[in-house]
Amino acid sequence: MPRAAYKRTLLKLSGEALMGEAAWGIDSRTLAGIAEQIKSVRDKGTEMAVVVGGGNIFRGTEASQAGMDRATADYAGMLATIINALALQDALEKVGLTVRTQSAIDVQQVAEPYIRRRAIRHLEKGRVVVFAAGTGNPYMTTDTAAALRAVEIGAEVLLMAKNRVDGVYDADPLKSPGARKFDTLGYMEAISRRLEVMDSTALSLCMDNRLPIIVFDLSAPASILRAVQGDKIGTLVGAEESALSTV
Repeated sequence: MPRAAYKRTLLKLSGEALMGEAAWGIDSRTLAGIAEQIKSVRDKGTEMAVVVGGGNIFRGTEASQAGMDRATADYAGMLATIINALALQDALEKVGLTVRTQSAIDVQQVAEPYIRRRAIRHLEKGRVVVFAAGTGNPYMTTDTAAALRAVEIGAEVLLMAKNRVDGVYDADPLKSPGARKFDTLGYMEAISRRLEVMDSTALSLCMDNRLPIIVFDLSAPASILRAVQGDKIGTLVGAEESALSTV
């Protein structure tokens, strides 16, 4: 079996990735499949942390656009990520992993508070750490939380699992049939062209700390494991030069 290319990784799961074929909420079969993939990564010795979004339950930006106070809407979105984190924790425990959920807002009955050194110690002990509630601050996305936590825990790579999008394209592949995928992509080009990798705050944080990002399709077979093994999958963001796919 190929060895893992990274010792410590952070996986960003969008809330939408947990829906599977459903229109809303959490699909149990999809969640179980994610848990099995994370277990296969842990079985190779790679330390794994996860940041979860909440868009399958509540999207703060959409509620704000509909008239809800932005800060209140964002805090409601943080609560949605806690629901997803607890569901993921349960699925991971069902496949035999030891899990600790840490929240950026205080919900001590269901999750530990986020403490950086404790999170690192959990990882060193072989536990999976699930980070919930984003950064704990409104106006900040869970993409920013993923970049921040990855830098804080010393992750070697940030894995951005997308929902049925297999990388970063030079145009929206759902609207532009001729859109071409990048095999590699530089930070500055992603920022200047406003490509949909992650929000600009998160991308700048990764660039400043030279944290590579792998953007890939979660639904592809063994996608998380392949990314951790260093297989050619999706788009690698952080390369010195950008290169469009020749396939």
